Amino acid sequence: MFPDRYHSVQDGRIHISASQASLFAKEVAGDFNPIHDPDARRFCVPGDLLFAVVVARFGLSRNMTFQFRSLLGDGIPLEFRENGDETIEVCDQNGKVYLDVTRSGEVTRDRQVIEEFIRCYVAASGKNFPHTLKPLMESKGVMFNPDRPMVMYASMSLTLDSLDAASPELELHNADLEANGKRGNVTLDYRLLSNGNSVGEVTKHLVLGSLRPYCQDAMAEVIEEFYRLKARGSRYGVDTANS
Repeated sequence: MFPDRYHSVQDGRIHISASQASLFAKEVAGDFNPIHDPDARRFCVPGDLLFAVVVARFGLSRNMTFQFRSLLGDGIPLEFRENGDETIEVCDQNGKVYLDVTRSGEVTRDRQVIEEFIRCYVAASGKNFPHTLKPLMESKGVMFNPDRPMVMYASMSLTLDSLDAASPELELHNADLEANGKRGNVTLDYRLLSNGNSVGEVTKHLVLGSLRPYCQDAMAEVIEEFYRLKARGSRYGVDTANS
């Protein structure tokens, strides 16, 4: 299935290398955050890749919630544990949990439906910065540390009216940032559309770290660096059309 090239299976466990994770971030999500570069000191696997692997392996349910518990590093062997029909844990051999998934309702394992949903969700997720977060931070008068931007994936939930939506698209209809000291909690609400009709809802929660007063010049430099990295990815053959 579609996410297979971005992980491997060894002795029944999932392995995601830094190079596979970085390729997914740039090629599928259009995410050029340096934290996903293979040589990054604080490298972590994109949460969207874990989401994609779970849905590809276990199917897409009408109701699903993904809670991200810990950052995942390079090549850590992962076990995907089903606890009955309602929960899945993604953890390492020591029992450390990286992702909790709860699900309910009808399930589809249609490969095309799953791939189209993954791609539409990840494409929308890849537009978080600068398209959504920059104007949101500006409107609230705060921003992350421009030298070490910290944007963490906290959770995502989805509710689907249909499991066979053709050519799905996510449309952002509400974005909110609540600043609490150095921490910012971001809520992004999307409508899932198929042929212009609403067929579900998706909500995503992010955490911003090291908040400080908004600075136009500092943000301009961060955005310039983002597009520089994107251009470099294009030169190296990474498809940036969706970002």
